Amino acid sequence: MAVTFFFVLSGFLITYLLLKEKDRTGTVSVAHFYMRRVLRIWPLYFLLVAIGLVLIPTLLQIAKYPYEMPYTFLEAFPFYLFFMPFMVNILFGHSLLEPLWSIGVEEVFYLIWAPLVKLFKNHIGNLLIIVFVCKLLLSSIVVFGGFPIQLQKLVTMLQFEAMAVGGAGAFWLFNTQKSVGSYYFFSKSVQVVLLVFIIVRLFFFRSLSAAFVGFDVLFNTPIFSDVLLQLVFCWLILNVSLNNRSIIRLDFKWLDFLGEISYGLYMYHMLVVFGLVLIAYKFLPPFSPVVETLFFHVVVTGLTIIISFVSKRYFEDWFNAFRNKFA
Repeated sequence: MAVTFFFVLSGFLITYLLLKEKDRTGTVSVAHFYMRRVLRIWPLYFLLVAIGLVLIPTLLQIAKYPYEMPYTFLEAFPFYLFFMPFMVNILFGHSLLEPLWSIGVEEVFYLIWAPLVKLFKNHIGNLLIIVFVCKLLLSSIVVFGGFPIQLQKLVTMLQFEAMAVGGAGAFWLFNTQKSVGSYYFFSKSVQVVLLVFIIVRLFFFRSLSAAFVGFDVLFNTPIFSDVLLQLVFCWLILNVSLNNRSIIRLDFKWLDFLGEISYGLYMYHMLVVFGLVLIAYKFLPPFSPVVETLFFHVVVTGLTIIISFVSKRYFEDWFNAFRNKFA
């Protein structure tokens, strides 16, 4: 669910920035768009690839630690090099580089989206509808057509429909003549209903789906339930960021700080989990399950925040400094 939200948010932000650029300059610079994305995404992405495919396996081998990677360097590297890490997940299962799959999906979308916006700059709304409908048709054919499970996983991972939903939200926002808060579907009563829906979907959908047919249809219907969630996420993004009557406020300094390092939080967390579970944890004395759970989450969260901050300050920001040249 979190990654689905990330895809909707990404489609929203990228599309809105492209719309602003088109409005300001009359066109879209695909080259500048690519360079901005490269400088923001590639450095940390390839650093993680080097750590996960070279450094950690080498250290484990030197230490003679009894852990075997689910793939060899030659098997996995081509997929990471050409931004198809989702194929590694599909072919080899779970690994310490597992979170990178969504970055690959993002890069594939970026590769095609900017040129399409430039080419059809006067028909972006129709373009979003076409992307959305085509992806849903493809998903329906693959999911209900009895295709191999690996192909179903691939089509499911390529959540272009989620990015199209986010892009549609951006397109609507860019062209609306009224403030977001003036629309009924951003009223406090609607906010309560949709926020309850999100909370139920997050924490209670399994038990409710098992007990009530209506909830099962709402939460577990293939394709429909996914699209419904994406639409609610798009509403949430607009409501929290632009509705002055929003009952949720996120303008806190500590959230701003976490937002600044959020890319690192996502990218590094699995490495921290890996290190704690497979290396450090065996040296710790046994505790009760409650203490172990609290210890695990506190340490993972703290270390991930520290590592992400250091990475942002002393590694990622060096590349980000060049992004202004392609604004």
